[in-house]
Amino acid sequence: MAASGYSDLRDKLKSMTPHRDEVKSKYVDGESNGKGNGKRKIRESDDDEPHEHSDDSAESREQEASRVKGSILQENIFTPEECALIEEKIDDVVTKGEAGLYREHTVDRAPLRNKYFFGEGYTYGSQLEKRGPGQERLYPKGEVDEIPSWVHELVIKRLVSSGVVPEGFVNSAVINDYQPGGCIVSHVDPLHIFARPIVSVSFFSDSALCFGCRFQFKPIRVSEPVFVLPVRRGSVTVLSGYAADDITHCIRPQDIKARRAVIILRKTRPEAPRLDSESSLPVERPAPLKAKRSHRRSDPSAAHRPRVLEMDKEENRHPSNSHHHRRHSISSENYWRRDEDSDKHRESSGRKVKMRRH
Repeated sequence: MAASGYSDLRDKLKSMTPHRDEVKSKYVDGESNGKGNGKRKIRESDDDEPHEHSDDSAESREQEASRVKGSILQENIFTPEECALIEEKIDDVVTKGEAGLYREHTVDRAPLRNKYFFGEGYTYGSQLEKRGPGQERLYPKGEVDEIPSWVHELVIKRLVSSGVVPEGFVNSAVINDYQPGGCIVSHVDPLHIFARPIVSVSFFSDSALCFGCRFQFKPIRVSEPVFVLPVRRGSVTVLSGYAADDITHCIRPQDIKARRAVIILRKTRPEAPRLDSESSLPVERPAPLKAKRSHRRSDPSAAHRPRVLEMDKEENRHPSNSHHHRRHSISSENYWRRDEDSDKHRESSGRKVKMRRH
């Protein structure tokens, strides 16, 4: 168990915010035209000053939820047998990642969530020299591994034959591997990097995709969603229009009750900005797990453990700074803020919160 006594962020969330079932979101976009110009403000905790509801906030949220739902397509395409075969392949990816067999920018580790980039990778979050929406950049060609052949054969071909995506559409595949209590904070997939739609396929267990949430940290808190979309094992989710472009989506810690993986399939825009090979500086990452830990290779959760311990040690080293560092600068992929003043405030923050990396 980690130094703080918690290996599951859901337990940590419950113990540190026992009142969370009573609290509601402090700021949730509520403008009926979908542009985020109006906000619904209510009290989030005893430490915050109370705010009053606007009379039309409930109607605005209902309209926004309807727009989100109307721009999502979902199909159950993969059978349990097909899922089991694909899940074996995902375990192989985890094993290779632990052994350090992938290129530097292919694997990105975070507490209770590992990310594997194939085909195309890009800078985001703490990797950005300049923060803010639109600053993400593709890595130079060849700095992440190619899309594995099994992804083409077992996943992409099925989507093409089912009419979900056209032939040749996908050139970027990302595998997100979550442990119980893992999450990805609210974000919009960078508009200048990726064409629409955004396609994802879920494996290992059922979960949920939430829209319109806001994350806060120290302690971790997630506001009330505008819309909650159940995602089942083997289901395909297609985001376009309003759901892809005009509202954030996230995975909350409480929605990952068992190990879950998702394969995200996208197409990069031809004009997407790319780092020059000379300017592609090494990104500070944890050292690859040593090959001698072979007894962990059969355990998909092993790759997540070192960063969980690192996170707990970091919290213990800075117990008095939690309030000052609650909000940090992150990219549009990690958190979408339309308020420029709050962007400037987060850019001035010092230490980065690793949980916000996406």
